Amino acid sequence: MVAVLMAAMAVATVRAEEPVAGVGPGVADMAVVDMDAVLVSGVQPGPGLWRVSRGDHVMYILGTQSPLPGDIQWQATEVRAVLEEAGAVLGQPGVSVSADIGLLRGLTLAPAAWRAQRNPDGATLDELLPAPVCARWSRLKERYIGRDRGMEKKRPAIAVYELYRAALKEHGLRGGGVVTPVIGELTRARGLEEVPTALKVEIADPRKALVEFRSEEMRPQDLECFVRTLDLVERELPQVARRASAWATGDVAALRAMPQSGSHVLACLDAWTQTDTARRRGFTDIEERMRERWLEAAVTALEQHRVSFATLPIESLLYGDGGFVAGLDARGYVVEAPDQLQPADEAGE
Repeated sequence: MVAVLMAAMAVATVRAEEPVAGVGPGVADMAVVDMDAVLVSGVQPGPGLWRVSRGDHVMYILGTQSPLPGDIQWQATEVRAVLEEAGAVLGQPGVSVSADIGLLRGLTLAPAAWRAQRNPDGATLDELLPAPVCARWSRLKERYIGRDRGMEKKRPAIAVYELYRAALKEHGLRGGGVVTPVIGELTRARGLEEVPTALKVEIADPRKALVEFRSEEMRPQDLECFVRTLDLVERELPQVARRASAWATGDVAALRAMPQSGSHVLACLDAWTQTDTARRRGFTDIEERMRERWLEAAVTALEQHRVSFATLPIESLLYGDGGFVAGLDARGYVVEAPDQLQPADEAGE
């Protein structure tokens, strides 16, 4: 239910290091870059697995990437072999928002949820955004979405998320549907249930939450989310495509050499968690609590099973800034990247 309020945070958890880039380039500098990266297609291996061990207990971790090339099929050979032996499969870290509502009540909330996507008092984006930002938005919207007048009344974070999705699709990228279905199929074939690791946040009063959220005015965090996402769509899609292809072909060295991405993710996460509506309902210290929840599940799996499997956003493994690798190191586990393993280690011998 509340997911409609959180469209802007439907992305991987990453850390941004660079400073906020104000409101981006001026109108004269806002030419949209052409894609100069060639996306791979067909059957692709994906990256090797990270190995976490202590004694004879091992957890293999797949670093996931979003978006990915839209026309690939993940081979998953190494993951298939691990899942044949795994006693536990961990889900991705994240936030699970739930509300205790029945079907009928859920249907009655649908109109309220739809209204919550729109700006208070019917305001339009050209009334809320600085003129240079609005000019950039209008140009990109015309290119990727077209003349959708209803989009102008949506909240900035929701409108720009829809622009982002449309841009990915046009350039042959997709945000999901590559890794998760394969892992789900393999897990079910083994009769295993995925161990949930998402931080659970209960919304006890969904109708009241929607009413409160509808009245929330635009904040600086909303503008930051909006601008950073425009930056990505306007100038960074070639780099996004190169990263997607490097993941698909398993080129961990290339991924490691690329600059960190995802500043729009953290900005849009903040745009939601810094609202009064979210803070009153426990959306505080989200990143730290997500890490601790995942680490708790990972340590339990490592202690109880000789072989276990997990997935994490690949940037948190490549750069170690997500706290997951540091947390495992602090608990006495050895963490090895796929390009650090010897052939015998990779075979699990």
